Amino acid sequence: MRICVCVKRVPAPGSKINITADGQQVDTTNLGFTTSPHEECAVEAAAQLVEEHGGEATVLTLGPAEAEEQLRYAISVGMHRGVLLATADGEWDPQRTARALTTAITELEAVDGPFDLILFGNESADAGGFQVGIRVAHALGRPMVNGAKGLSVADGAASVEREADAGRETYSLPLPAVVGVKEGVNLPRYPTMRGRLASKKAEVASNQPSADAGGLAEQVLKSPPERTSQTIVLGTGPDAAPAVVDVLEELGVLS
Repeated sequence: MRICVCVKRVPAPGSKINITADGQQVDTTNLGFTTSPHEECAVEAAAQLVEEHGGEATVLTLGPAEAEEQLRYAISVGMHRGVLLATADGEWDPQRTARALTTAITELEAVDGPFDLILFGNESADAGGFQVGIRVAHALGRPMVNGAKGLSVADGAASVEREADAGRETYSLPLPAVVGVKEGVNLPRYPTMRGRLASKKAEVASNQPSADAGGLAEQVLKSPPERTSQTIVLGTGPDAAPAVVDVLEELGVLS
């Protein structure tokens, strides 16, 4: 089985995001980066499928040269090689990103054969556009399900489960297929020392992507207004008990 996982380098969850003075970029000074959480689960899903069925998994990203760190982390937890589509002109819009990824995947398949599965995160943690995976699947002419909370492969088809208002939906996709994985489908593993050492020596190809811009153009970035909350100390020790009871009664949790 051959799997390709597309990931994105994003600011670490919980980080304070500052905007540059011109409002055009995120100020990365003292900002940590990681792989988008949904895509961490996609990497884990690929690792589990390769362990079960054999084969290899490639991790692919489009972003700055520093995104090689995220590729090597993915390799340390089970991916076999990485491909970096290095950009130097800031954030790409979803259409342009999808075009570049589609071209890269097509070129990889021309050399080594088609991928049975191409995995994306349900959406990126920063932009949250829900577009790139669907656009790539459409361009490649392959079936796609987003929001996967269950994924297995058998008899030439991928079985995908996702949550719905009425319970869970189950889809059967003939391979090759594309799946958007949602956080919570699994628990991503931590890299072992052996995996970290191997990732330093692993193959990470770097290519210069080329794709026309899409129909969306960034105008300006704005930080949302900060929210403040007030903390009231009800008391200390046993003397605080009556005040706690009063608060619980106000909230209506006591009968």
